[in-house]
Order: sequence, then C-alpha cells, then structure tokens
Amino acid sequence: MVRILHTADWHLGHTLAGYSREAEHRAALDALVAIAAHEAVDAIVVAGDVFDALNPSAEAQTLFFDTLARLRAVRPHAAIVVVAGNHDPAGRLEAPGGLYRLAEVTVVGTITRRPEGPDLARHLVPVRDAHGAIGAHVLAVPFPRVADLPPLDGAVAGSPVVAGVRALYGDLIARAKAAIGESPLVVTGHLHVSGGLESEGAERRILVGGEHAVPPDVFPEAAAYVALGHLHRPQAVGRETIRYAGSLFPLSKTESGYDHGVTIVEIAGADVASRHVPLPRPVPCLRVPARGAIPAGAVEAALAGLGLADDPAASARPFVWLSVAVEGPAVGLHAEIGDLAERFPVRLAGLALERPAAEGDVAQAEALAVRLAERAPAEVFREAYAARHGAAPTPAHEDAFAALLGMDEEEA
Repeated sequence: MVRILHTADWHLGHTLAGYSREAEHRAALDALVAIAAHEAVDAIVVAGDVFDALNPSAEAQTLFFDTLARLRAVRPHAAIVVVAGNHDPAGRLEAPGGLYRLAEVTVVGTITRRPEGPDLARHLVPVRDAHGAIGAHVLAVPFPRVADLPPLDGAVAGSPVVAGVRALYGDLIARAKAAIGESPLVVTGHLHVSGGLESEGAERRILVGGEHAVPPDVFPEAAAYVALGHLHRPQAVGRETIRYAGSLFPLSKTESGYDHGVTIVEIAGADVASRHVPLPRPVPCLRVPARGAIPAGAVEAALAGLGLADDPAASARPFVWLSVAVEGPAVGLHAEIGDLAERFPVRLAGLALERPAAEGDVAQAEALAVRLAERAPAEVFREAYAARHGAAPTPAHEDAFAALLGMDEEEA
C-alpha cells in the first residue's frame, strides 16, 4: 500500500482587503508538513495554484521552496509532485529544474512533448513505499493552456475546447498505462470539472475559448484517482475518486464555512480509499451576522459580542465580513462603519449594504429596460441615485449632475 497527500490551491502571496496572509500560510503549511509526517505519506501531490499571482513576491517564493525542503526532510523517500495552475507562472515555476532534481522534486508547468508525443519521462513519477516497492504512479498534468491541447482532426461534436482537453487526457493516460501496466495511476488536473461547487468571487472561469468546465468523464476509468485543483471547497465530482483537495484556508467570504484541509489517499492494488484531514484555521473568518443583515446601529454591539481578545497581534486578528441593512441614504456609511471596526481587534474584510426589496421592483426593472437613447440623462441619474442611496437626489446633486452633463456636451 502507498499513501498520498493531495493538496492544492495554496495561493501563496494572497491578500485579503489589503491584508497579507503570509502568517496564515506559514501556520497552514506547518500543519500540512506535520500531517505528511504523521500520516507517513509516500507522495505529496500539489495540484496547482501554488502562487496567487503570475509575478509572485520573493517572500511567497521563499515560503514555497522552504516548504518543499521541509517536506523532503520529514519524508525522505516520498515523491513530491507539483503542477502549475492557472494562477501560476508556469515557466518561472519550472525554472529551478536543476535544484528540483537535486531535491528529487518534480515540478511541471507545461506539457513537454517530443516528436513521438508527450515526454512521459517528464510527467510520469513512481510512488514507492517505505521498502522501495512501486505502489502507484503519478501522471503530472498542469493547467491545460492553449498550446498544451492537441490538434483535432475534423469537426467535433460539442465544444472543441472540451474535446481538446478530453483528447489530451486520453492520450496521456493511454500512454502512461501502456508504460506502467497494472500499476495504479494517479492523475493530476487543474481545471473546473462540471458539478463542482464554485466559490463566488474567488475562482476564475479559466478554460480557453470561453469554456468554463469539462465533464468528469474526460478522466477515463483507467485513472485510479484524480487529484484536482482550482475549486477551493474539498469535494468529490462525478465519482469518489475524482476529488478537489480545496484551499488551505478561506480566500473569500464564500469560503468562510468550508472545512479546509488536505486529502489522504490510500492505494492498495485496485483498492483506493480517500479521507479528508482538516487543517486548523490560522485565524477566524467570521460573517456578521451569520445570516441576513443587521441595522447599522447594531454593528458596534455585534462586534463587541464576538468576545475577542483585547489586543492580539495584527496578523492574528479575525477577518470579518459585515452585512448591514439600510433603508435610507447610505452616503458615508462605509467610512463610518470602517472607523467603528477599527476600535475592535478585527480586520474588516468586506462590508455589504443590503436593502429590502421594494414593491414594484419588477415593474421598475421593466421600465428601465427601455433603450437609454429614448430616455433623458437626468431621469436615468435620478433613478440610479435612488437605487443606490434609497432616496431622491437633492437639488444640489441634480445641479452637479447638470453641470457635468453640460461639460460633456461642450466637449462633444
């Protein structure tokens, strides 16, 4: 039997509302290294989005290399496989190839091809148990960019992008199985598989050609396990052996309720079992209130009711997303609540102002559907102002808009 730690979507260098997440990343990766040691894993697979940006900071890169070194130290014989995601600079990720080889780490940013086809020596990695016996292989496939997709012969039914991804995986898996025989094959992927739950505001719609997702059956049954990255919620898609490990901790408001962690995969011949191992959350990520919205006048009491420590370190302060119900004008409310939040040991990650649905909203929406060319600019301004602030514009606002409109007409 071999045991594999599947993780993904580290997003090193990520910031939230301008706040660094470096301290959280260090704590989460400390826990990940401890899990690798405790579980005595034979492989660590990182399924993309190591970094949050195509130009990662020196600090983010240092944390990545330090983590690889620590994983190698705690699991000297383990295969360590990293593939690029859509956030990663594929070429830069691969650049320290000589150093990776010294550390026996496989990092794949793009599909490497030879005249006869994909270079399996680059993409196929054996997984050995503690005694040196091969118990599985990892087929390292990064985020499929345009140049990675094979040419298609003739017309295809449905999306040519999905067909290209299907052909890519079909070819790679067929070649890998021909090379390894009955050895179980673990395949990586960094893309959106249809049926997976997205995290609103955090995950880009990434496939080329305007496509968004591929069906689970692009991964043939010959793949014993598919280690996915891109979606931040841990979940299976299509079948139990196609799984997203999820991110290390919440990267957006939507993710605050997720059970973040890593996936441990145990493979013994044809038997494959996986289990979720949660990671401790480095700092709390709170939605206030948990559901709905509170009046602006109740924000101070709600923050006080969190019962937080008086003066934690700045990097240990909880992230808070506030939802505030408003009915009248909200001019200056963002700044007012921001100043109020600074009196508490929290980091305000987001503020949503929510208004109750008014009667006649449907009729108003239908009225607004009239072509703009048929409406007076001042009328559109008044309706937009009322929708934004819950009250009609004052004469001063109307005068200011008229002055701006007059300037535009003069320039025209």
